[in-house]
Amino acid sequence: MWLNVVWFILFVVVIAGYLIMDGFDLGVGILHPFLAKSDEDRRISLNSIGPVWDGNEVWLVLGGGVLFAAFPMVYASLFSGFYTAMMLVLLVLILRTVAIEFRSKRPSPGWRAAWDWVFFAASLGIALLLGVAFGNIMAGVPLDARGTIGGNLLSMLNPFALLVGVTTVFMLATHGAIYLSMKADGAYLARIKRAIPRLMIVFFILNTALLAAALLMHEFITERYLAHPLLIVLPGAAFLAVTAGWLMVRRGHYFRAFLLSAAMIAGLLFSAAAGLYPNLLISTLDPTYNLTIFNAASQPNTLVVMLVMALLGMPFVLLYTGGVYYIFRGKVQLTPQSY
Repeated sequence: MWLNVVWFILFVVVIAGYLIMDGFDLGVGILHPFLAKSDEDRRISLNSIGPVWDGNEVWLVLGGGVLFAAFPMVYASLFSGFYTAMMLVLLVLILRTVAIEFRSKRPSPGWRAAWDWVFFAASLGIALLLGVAFGNIMAGVPLDARGTIGGNLLSMLNPFALLVGVTTVFMLATHGAIYLSMKADGAYLARIKRAIPRLMIVFFILNTALLAAALLMHEFITERYLAHPLLIVLPGAAFLAVTAGWLMVRRGHYFRAFLLSAAMIAGLLFSAAAGLYPNLLISTLDPTYNLTIFNAASQPNTLVVMLVMALLGMPFVLLYTGGVYYIFRGKVQLTPQSY
């Protein structure tokens, strides 16, 4: 049974990796039309993520692979029940890619402005859709005995899920603004620094409302935290991280602020995962239909082989990722070859 717990933790780590790494890409896109006033500013935004955005999306693919191999029943239920939402995510992922690559192909202001808005809409759509999907997972879904999720896309747009979606948008916008503070300079940096506290305030209000709604509306999460009060360390650490991140921005320590923002995202995700444990999908029809890390997992030999492969392969992935970020560190310098 320890293998199931290990793979649950690894799955949460991978999803946290995606939210941290691709999260600032999405945040940059969400802020793109509002903070980047000139064409040069917008080119700086695009080139700040240009060397890394496609590699960051690999974490989402890795998360799907872990879910497929470690918890195949959950994978089957999610990708069938959330099929329309997943297709929309795929569509906006494609649109974001096209916008990044096509935007600077022509010097026409109209051409560039159109793709700037596509980049914004796609980034916003991904953040909102993923947040809504996670909100439904937290709240529970109409999961039957066969592992089939009922309902449709409209039924997913319930108030709690929408609150999670909007909170996710502002969380990633804050994360993206802190990342941009490491890459921009001059007047653009000054606008970013003014925006970060405002984004943090909105995110804090939304996240507080979300925490209250989760505790009041979903008894399982409340009971889980009451039974294990030490779990309060996780959301507490997330709150301290975002507070310290704001102080680092004020002092001009942008890299430290980014690390603290990443810690905040990881803390919030682990807080939600701890509240759901050991469930992966909660059924609103009958608790006996819940899919957990035990009844929805692959066979132990599969989990062992996968764990060995992960232990051998992940250091290379992290080494490559760290190398790319090290090479492209520092402020963005525009060249004729830049986006």
